[in-house]
Amino acid sequence: MNDERKADVLLVDDEEQIRRLLRCTLEDDGYSVREAATGRIALGEIALQEPGFMILDLGLPDTSGIEVLRTMRLHCSAPVLVLTVLGHEKNKIAALDAGADDYLVKPFRSGELLARVRALLRRVQAPLTVGSQFVFGRIQVDLVRSRVLCDGRLVKLTNLEYKLLRLLVINHDKVLTHRYILNELWGPQATEYTHYLRAYILRLRKKLDDAVDSTGHFQTESGVGYRFVSKPELGESVL
Repeated sequence: MNDERKADVLLVDDEEQIRRLLRCTLEDDGYSVREAATGRIALGEIALQEPGFMILDLGLPDTSGIEVLRTMRLHCSAPVLVLTVLGHEKNKIAALDAGADDYLVKPFRSGELLARVRALLRRVQAPLTVGSQFVFGRIQVDLVRSRVLCDGRLVKLTNLEYKLLRLLVINHDKVLTHRYILNELWGPQATEYTHYLRAYILRLRKKLDDAVDSTGHFQTESGVGYRFVSKPELGESVL
């Protein structure tokens, strides 16, 4: 069993049938599982022992999953996958902005859920530091010298293109909302200018396409944001 399968997963969902299904799926794949049917119980479990991973429903009987997220993020950095029937863009954006790392809408396929769990745990278990070099395909992102190489040759990127790529790779396997990216690159006055961001994503993909199949790495969460996938799963869909 590898390290990524030793995570303690906290399931937060008020539907017993869903919790039973999730427990079976996760335990069969090697994870240990705790359960909580309400937000209050979930926060109590987190205070007792911080989980390695959390799967959270937004529609809880005592409070919203958004409030649980905001409260837990004050003292807990565990990855959170939101799993809910609320599939509207505004719900996704609210959850991601509140601190969720990924979002999956019910009904779901067990294989996809496990792939998303693995992806988020990879990011936690192999964090990038300021002195890191991030490699994917034939591309090397040198975070020390602020440059990008392809087969050892310099890839010409503008300052903003590099900043965008850096932001995506250091948050690899996590969905970043349009608002978050725009605020990081252009400031709070530009958080509604998603057309700027779309144009830069297209330019970045075009410059890297000759060196790597960017469709597997640079994924679009429609209406929500973007995600850089460090190691695309076999058969994983492009969002």
